[in-house]
Amino acid sequence: MTEQARAGKPPAGEKTRRRNVSAGLLLYRRGPRGLEVFLAHPGGPFWADRDVGAWTIPKGMIDDGEDALVAARREFREETGIEAPGPFTPLGSIRQKAGKTVHAWAWEGDADASTVTSNDTRTEWPRGSGRWITYPEVDRCAWFSVEEARVRMNPAQSELLLRLAQLIDQ
Repeated sequence: MTEQARAGKPPAGEKTRRRNVSAGLLLYRRGPRGLEVFLAHPGGPFWADRDVGAWTIPKGMIDDGEDALVAARREFREETGIEAPGPFTPLGSIRQKAGKTVHAWAWEGDADASTVTSNDTRTEWPRGSGRWITYPEVDRCAWFSVEEARVRMNPAQSELLLRLAQLIDQ
């Protein structure tokens, strides 16, 4: 892990363009079913009927000049209504299929998934229609075993589960 990653900064030369770089937090707990992770399901019409491969760690874009860990904490709060006090352990970065880089940190804690409140977002739907709709950025959150999470989450993000398991086993 580089010094920059430990400090919550993208690797040298990585530009924090709004569409290509995000930061997020992987909340975990040790429950009766073993290790469990807290994932978010995106809101909106595109994701409404999707489950497998749709769930994600709460994450979002890094503002220009913003520290990546600060962005991860901000996005977690915006998407779940939950403050993330840490401490945080860097999980490094992954690159999703569409080319987006996601910087991630893990933290151990607990949260009531039934009380999640998300910020709203606006998008044109259907795309190109000129009709704009507003909906919650995250429509629900849930706790999953690591095995369940591998099936439900964005495939590129499943690497974060492997890294988390390695950290826990140390």
